[in-house]
Amino acid sequence: MTALLLDGRVLAKELKAQISQQAAEFKARTGYVPQLVVVQVAGNAASDWYVRSIRRSCEGVGFGFALHLLPETCDQTTLEAAIQQASNDPSIHGIIIQMPLPSQLSADGAVAALNPQKDVDGLHPTNAGRLAQGLPALVPNTPAGGMALLDRYQISLAGKHAVVVGRSNVVGKPLAQLLLARHATLTICHSRTANLAEVIGQGDIVAAAVGKAGLVTGAMLKPGAVVLDFGINEVAEGQVVGDVDWESASKVASAITPVPGGTGPVTNMMLLQNTLQAAQWLAEQA
Repeated sequence: MTALLLDGRVLAKELKAQISQQAAEFKARTGYVPQLVVVQVAGNAASDWYVRSIRRSCEGVGFGFALHLLPETCDQTTLEAAIQQASNDPSIHGIIIQMPLPSQLSADGAVAALNPQKDVDGLHPTNAGRLAQGLPALVPNTPAGGMALLDRYQISLAGKHAVVVGRSNVVGKPLAQLLLARHATLTICHSRTANLAEVIGQGDIVAAAVGKAGLVTGAMLKPGAVVLDFGINEVAEGQVVGDVDWESASKVASAITPVPGGTGPVTNMMLLQNTLQAAQWLAEQA
């Protein structure tokens, strides 16, 4: 069996064009562009790279971008004050708190300081609760990107057994809620699941998001399964692989996301889509 490649780069290009057009229409209607702010604590080179990529993405669709860079030694009060300032600024529509934070800072406290209407990473408890209840919410970008790929390639979910490997607040849990909302039957696995291979083998849809290279192999998969690989694992200098063993899984699956080039490019577009959505909601309230 030759698996269908769920190509995130193709979808990201399509989404970029759509978002650019919608941003131009938003500006024509309101007189301003969606504005994204990143609150970052200095000292992490990987974060520096990611923030630069966000800036380029914003510029590519006509969004405004600003960086609020705090010193590596900043305390919780200073961090939360910066977040609250951005939350209260009507010219700002989306806010990202760049993770990870230094050890002296509380990520939960920082997220709680956000205005949930500007929480474009979808991490605030208010957004998590609204998602769980099936209400309009800003959804975490990575699982939203996975769902967008399933839609792009017209993969049906209703009545299918979806197995999610991973239970983080960033991917696993929100992905489970999104799949439930689309009428999939759901199983969530994690590090203490005793019969992991057996459970994975029951999945019509298998999503891996644990950060362990090659955890899911082709031998575990049900023939014809659809596989979403959210893993990003650097196994050698410049070599990145997913949580799914590509070589074996691609011979068993009916459709699969590559790493790189699968869910990653779409995640960035979901961030922009959330920012545009937040700007539209805030404009309606003005």
